[in-house]
Amino acid sequence: MNDDQELILRHGVWEAAVAAYGASLRGVTKDGQPVATGYQGKEQKQGGQGDVLIPFPGRVAGGTYAWDGTYHQLPQTDKDGPNAIHGFVRTLVWEVAEQSESLVRFTLDFLGAHGYPFPLGLELTYSLDDTGLTCRFVVTNTGMDAAPVAVGFHPYFTVGSERVDGDRLTLPFDSVLEMKQFIPTGTIFSVAEAGLDYRTPTAIGSTVFNHCFLAPQRDAQGRANVTLASADAEVTVWMDEAFDYVVLYTGENMPAPYRRRSLAIEPMTCGSDAFNHPEWGLKRLEPGESFTGAWGVTKK
Repeated sequence: MNDDQELILRHGVWEAAVAAYGASLRGVTKDGQPVATGYQGKEQKQGGQGDVLIPFPGRVAGGTYAWDGTYHQLPQTDKDGPNAIHGFVRTLVWEVAEQSESLVRFTLDFLGAHGYPFPLGLELTYSLDDTGLTCRFVVTNTGMDAAPVAVGFHPYFTVGSERVDGDRLTLPFDSVLEMKQFIPTGTIFSVAEAGLDYRTPTAIGSTVFNHCFLAPQRDAQGRANVTLASADAEVTVWMDEAFDYVVLYTGENMPAPYRRRSLAIEPMTCGSDAFNHPEWGLKRLEPGESFTGAWGVTKK
């Protein structure tokens, strides 16, 4: 199989496209209408569409961090500054361990990388059912030392509008990290203080999002739900209790045809730069220990 070949999942009115390259999510539709905006072929990807972000989502300031008394230097892969960004696995080819009409399970033996000498066993499952798409991850420390681990995802969503400006957003998160040049300053504001209070349905308008939110309000199932709605459709991204953070991004750094055409709703188990702020959700995985979580999307 071509590493970049799409695998198509189907269940009823739902369809999803995924690929072994990066274990990436290439698109989701319901009744033939886009839910997660897609692309065909890795060269067509824009703005990190559908990427899996392990072992760190977001940026690591300067690409440097300390772990158990040792300083590490990660590759500075951020085009917007001298930072590391979005981990290592989004450009690796994963194995297809299981496949059915409505499910694909990818696995990867990640051996570590420059500045991250911690091997991990990774498992990622995409599945469809009557309610929509579910994505579940399992990360296992296969090394001999404790490892810093965080997980994130980078899908973009649409309710069919030409631009997201007129769409209504419901974002039940109480706080937001202050950023300077895309790196958290260490200050946490309430969303009201930051002028980013979307806890009740509010039109996006001209708001430029590239923010990391925290302190979610959860439903009776323990899920945090972010909803994007138009007059005709409503898409909800749910996150289980593994995810205490979410990044929203309106795509201002993308090529002009893609800007504000969809909204990135990025489930994250930690805040940006958590390798330097472990209190922001960074997991310490002991040898043999696993970490799991799930997120998904529904549409009305």
